[in-house]
Formats: sequence, C-alpha cells, structure tokens
Amino acid sequence: MLILSISMTIVLLDQVSKFLVRQNIPLCHGMDQNVIIPGFFNLTHIQNTGAAWGILSGLSSWLAVLSFIVLILLVLFHRHVESKSIVYKIAMGLMTGGIIGNLIDRLRLGCVTDFLDFCFWGWHFPAFNVGDSAICIGVGLYLLWQFLEQKTGEQSVDH
Repeated sequence: MLILSISMTIVLLDQVSKFLVRQNIPLCHGMDQNVIIPGFFNLTHIQNTGAAWGILSGLSSWLAVLSFIVLILLVLFHRHVESKSIVYKIAMGLMTGGIIGNLIDRLRLGCVTDFLDFCFWGWHFPAFNVGDSAICIGVGLYLLWQFLEQKTGEQSVDH
C-alpha cells in the first residue's frame, strides 16, 4: 500500500506541476527562463522528446514503450523480492511514480515537460521535472537498500 500511495502522490505532483508550467510559462526558445535564485535556480518550460538530459531526442514513442516495459519488469521484480523494507518500498514508489508521470506526458503530448533548471558553480544542469527527480532518488534509495541488504546478509553469515 505504501508503494501505491507514494507512486500516486508522485504522479499527482508531477502532472499538476507540469500543467501549471504549461499554463503559465511560455515554451522556452534558447535559454529563456524565469530566474528564481540568480545563478542557481530558474524555472523554464522545455518540451523534451528524448530521455534524461535530452539524450535520444526525437524517440519519445520508443521511450514510451521502454517505460511501459520497465513498469512491467518492476511489478514482476517486486513479486519476487523477499525482504521488502521501508527503504525498498519508498524507492519502488518513487521510481514507478516518476516513470508513470513521464509516460503520461509521452502518451498525451508526445514529449515530456521539463522546467526545473539549476546551475552549480557556473555549470548548467539540464532541466528536469518532478518525475525525473523521483526516478533518480528512487534509484539511489534502491541502490542503498541493496547495499544494506548485502551488509545485513554478510553479517548474518559471519556470526
């Protein structure tokens, strides 16, 4: 139930934030942006037909198919996981919610709306959205969970 709740929350936050961006910020041409914190954070409106950071640009249909396949694999994988800790459940909820949020955009619009634009020490990070953030955080938590599961397994074998 926790996985479903987190996933639905992420999809809602993702879709509402993208809707507000599409309604209130003109589509970006070049480096158009609304500066929120100078030199650090901007809001923009970009239509991304590729994957993260615009790679595989123009392959939105294929990425939609890939997203659907990944969702199916996550569900199948989930059924075979024995230890379902809170970290694992949060990670799964974040990943599925982020994938579904971006998949909705791809199916409805043919592209994903990106709008969070950060700069760090003069380096401009490509724009992203709530779904992208959830996927990245979810993957990080999943890797942490795997690490912790291995450590726990090693300790039980050692004793």
